[in-house]
This record gives sequence, structure tokens and C-alpha cells, in this order.
Amino acid sequence: MKLSRFNEEQIISILKEQETGLGTADLCRKHGISSATFYKWKAKYGGLDVSDARRLKTLEEENARLKKLLAEAMLDNAILKDVAAKKLVTPRRQPRCGRSCLRGAWGEPAASV
Repeated sequence: MKLSRFNEEQIISILKEQETGLGTADLCRKHGISSATFYKWKAKYGGLDVSDARRLKTLEEENARLKKLLAEAMLDNAILKDVAAKKLVTPRRQPRCGRSCLRGAWGEPAASV
């Protein structure tokens, strides 16, 4: 994500300039921003003070960190569920006894596979 060349204090001061009566087009030309950027800032920072903007930034950072932790926990949970759901197959053991183990239930030879 591209970093803005304006910080929150500068953005709020630009928005306050527009509230004093300076035209939006003149303001955008003066600061070298597009009108879309100005209206995006106005939607995000309109009516905020500098302290509110700082608080908003810290909350956004904390929210991003918590979302990352939640995603990692959900991934770990899904992996554990997959492992627990798999049926563990034990390998078939060979009989230890002699030829009698190779006979069927009534003494006939076991069917060859």
C-alpha cells in the first residue's frame, strides 16, 4: 500500500481550509491532490480533530493486528480438525504362526488373492 505524502494533521488542516470557504478545485490545485482524493479524505476525516485522527489510526492498526491473530488461530483450528477427522489406519500385521494360520475357518486353504 502506498504511503500518503500527507499525514493526518496536514489532511485535517486541508479539510479545515475548505470549510473556511476556499473552493474545492482551488484547494486541490494548491496542494497538488485530485478531487477524488479530497472527497475520500473528507469521508474519512471529515469532522475529526487531530487527536481523533491519531486515535483512529491506532485503532486501525490494532484492528489489523487482531484480524491477523484471528486468521492464524482459525487456520490452526482447521488444521487440528482435519488431523482429528482423519481415520488412522494401522498397518496389517503378518501372522507369527505357521501354516495353520493360512487356513480358513473350517480347515480349507485360504483363498489366494
